Amino acid sequence: MSSGRIAGAPVSWGVIEIPDWGYQMPADRVLKEASSLGLPAVEAGPEGLLPTDPAEVSDLLAGYDLGLVGGFVPAILHDPARRESELALVERRAEFFAAAGADVVVLAAVSGSESFGELVELGDGAWKTLFESLKMVEEICARHGIAVSLHHHYGTVVERDDQLKRFLEGSEMGLCLDTGHLAIGGSDPVEIAELAGPRVNHVHLKDVDLEVAGRLAARELSFKEAAQKNAFRPLGDGDVDVGGVVDRLESSGYRGWYVLEQDSVVEREPQEGEGPVVEVRKSLDYLSEKL
Repeated sequence: MSSGRIAGAPVSWGVIEIPDWGYQMPADRVLKEASSLGLPAVEAGPEGLLPTDPAEVSDLLAGYDLGLVGGFVPAILHDPARRESELALVERRAEFFAAAGADVVVLAAVSGSESFGELVELGDGAWKTLFESLKMVEEICARHGIAVSLHHHYGTVVERDDQLKRFLEGSEMGLCLDTGHLAIGGSDPVEIAELAGPRVNHVHLKDVDLEVAGRLAARELSFKEAAQKNAFRPLGDGDVDVGGVVDRLESSGYRGWYVLEQDSVVEREPQEGEGPVVEVRKSLDYLSEKL
C-alpha cells in the first residue's frame, strides 16, 4: 500500500458542521496545506466549505492536485414522518458528490440534534424504520454510481458497541470504520475490523486519549470540550491500536481510503506552517511508516 490511499479531512483543520465550534479555516488554506503534505485527496467537509457547483469543486481541487474522496451526509432516518424529506437530502448530496468525482457517501444516522450531544436509544419500531431507510439510501447511491458507508458516530443512533453490532446484524450497508468513534462508543477497534471484515468500505483514522473519551461518552464533556482537551490525538500519540486495525483491514482485503481525521478546535487563524497542519503531518508520517 502507498500513501496514494491516505486522504485528509477538513475537520483535522477544525472545519466542522457543529455550530460555535471555533475558527473555521477557509477552503483555500485547508486545501493548500493538504496538498503541501502530498495528500492525493480530501473529504468534502461541511456544506459551505466547497462551492455549490460540483464542476467548480472538481476544478478547485484539481488546482491543488487533489481529488475528492467523499463527504459526510447526516440524515434522520429512524423517524417515518421525516423520511421522505431526509431521503431527498441524501439524494441531493449523493448526486453532488458523484458529479464532483467522489466515490463514497459517508452517512451518519443522526438524531436531529445539531450539537451531537445526547445519547439516543431507539425502540424496535425505530430500528425497523432505520433499516428500511438504509436500504432506500443504498438504492439512491447505486442510482448515482456512488458507494455508501454508515458512519457510527458519537451522538447518533449508532454510537455504542451494542448499537453498532445491531446495525451490522440488521443491515447490509457498508461500514465507515472510525477508530476514534469506536473507542468513544466502547468498542474494540481491532475486534470491529475483524467482525465487519469486507463490510468496511471506508476508514477514518484518529487516535484517542481514552480517559477524555470516557468522559465524553459519559456526557461529562461536550464534543467540543473533549476536542479542546485533546481527546483526539495524532496517530501514535493516543491509546488506540491503530497499527493493529490497519493490519487487520489490510489482511481482510480492504483496498479503500484511510482518511486522517483528528477532530480539532482552532481558536484563531494560525501562522503559516503552524496549527493543525503540524499534527496532520505527524499522523501522515506515522501511517506511511506503518504501511
